[in-house]
Amino acid sequence: MARTTDSTPKAPKEPGRLKQMYQVFQMTRRYDNLAIWYFLLAFLGPVALGIALAFLLSSDNVLGFVLYIIAGVLGGLLVFLIVLGRRAERAAYSQIAGQPGAVGAVLKSSLRRGWTASEMPINVSPKTQDAVYRAVGRGGVALIGEGPRSRTQRMLEDERRNVSRILPNVPVTFLYVGPDPESTPLHKLPGKLRSLKPALRKPEILAVANRLNSLGKNGLPIPKGIDPTKVRAPRPR
Repeated sequence: MARTTDSTPKAPKEPGRLKQMYQVFQMTRRYDNLAIWYFLLAFLGPVALGIALAFLLSSDNVLGFVLYIIAGVLGGLLVFLIVLGRRAERAAYSQIAGQPGAVGAVLKSSLRRGWTASEMPINVSPKTQDAVYRAVGRGGVALIGEGPRSRTQRMLEDERRNVSRILPNVPVTFLYVGPDPESTPLHKLPGKLRSLKPALRKPEILAVANRLNSLGKNGLPIPKGIDPTKVRAPRPR
């Protein structure tokens, strides 16, 4: 009897965790010239601290001496991984900076709890590809212009009028991500949003976001009589 063979190609094996970390390290080092120095400082700093504590506090205790050094090495590895993650994120953003849709990619992947946004812009210039994105969170409504400020300023003003028309009590903040010197760098955009002064509570954020999303979907005004800034959380049943 002829032997049957399975012709189904096997899926490529995913790289292990250590190999993935090495690939991230190589990518970061390639696009960030200062990354290697940050990595060395992040690792050697805690190690040096552990050795210093070992000599100061446990020079006559072998077990304590070793434990301090081990703690320093483990602390160095932890700080190294934290720095690696941040520098890798910054290096990844530097590769897409200036491209259409870069702000949407950051909003999709890097927003923390308390903020909601869509990776799709709410307004796009068909001629220049400049875009406006909207985020809603503790700081109110943030309108983010992607492109030169001279071209996105008017687009942001138009969107602010739309927001203020239906949400007059919600603060609106302008942010610019573009080639201008005073613009917010792409990798600092999530931190800039988190630094806005709190103005809304959690249930109010959801109400404001739903009201703006509903307006954008059907273009119809929202029924009057609902003030998102005074909405209370629903009672649990």
